[in-house]
Amino acid sequence: MPKQKPSKGPKAPAGKPAVPTEAAKAFAEVEPLITKLSSDELLQINVDIPRAVAIAVGAVPQLAKLRDQAAKLPDFDITHIDRVGTYALAAWYAYLLALPEVTAGGLAALLEEAKPLREGMLLAAELLAHRGLFDKKSVEAIRSGQGNLDIANDLVALAALFSANWPEVENKSPIEWTEVEQATTLGPKILVALGAREVPGIKVPDASNAIERRDRSFTLFFRAYDQCRRAATFLRWNEKDADAFAPSLFGSRRRTKSEPEPEVSETSETPEK
Repeated sequence: MPKQKPSKGPKAPAGKPAVPTEAAKAFAEVEPLITKLSSDELLQINVDIPRAVAIAVGAVPQLAKLRDQAAKLPDFDITHIDRVGTYALAAWYAYLLALPEVTAGGLAALLEEAKPLREGMLLAAELLAHRGLFDKKSVEAIRSGQGNLDIANDLVALAALFSANWPEVENKSPIEWTEVEQATTLGPKILVALGAREVPGIKVPDASNAIERRDRSFTLFFRAYDQCRRAATFLRWNEKDADAFAPSLFGSRRRTKSEPEPEVSETSETPEK
């Protein structure tokens, strides 16, 4: 039986969620829109927010390539493409605000766990990129990071990269799905321990509404990204590479045999209410 050759088509990208300062500014910018959402509009969160944000951040440059075409689509609001990156960062900051407190004293233990995990995932990602299974630029951008802040964001970006391409790499890499989930959890914990929620010049929102704020931010982000995916699917229908421009935020995640598929259509990712 002939060996399966790696696909030559473009790969789903992923990017670092951004430094806390940028994320906090994005949240402050869109907070009025978040506040306007009514409670019955809020979506049920059934995707991993850190990975979803990293996937969306990686997709922003790709979506920009479709902007001129998308602007000509009937009934499509081009601000979805223009603003989805800002909405993603706002959702990221709101997610960090909703996380439990992590003491600075626990940072050393978190970094001790994170550093070998990052290096192992990064080495595997570089090999997969060399074989044409990962987006090479995404991997290079992750490798360029230095310092504890980058370690945290690198873990989230690596988790997103593996998640977005999991069906293609699951049996071609030593990385296990448990490590992908571990990276997703560790990254935000390190950011909280580093005091990432405290941004000079920006007032930290009241902690009492953190969960609802997270849900509102996620809803704003997810709806915009869903529309971007709809546009990409239409514009790249013949090429069949829409996922390279706007990858699914949950379509490639690993599921157990007993876990049902998400109840969504081919061109929509709107979660169940």
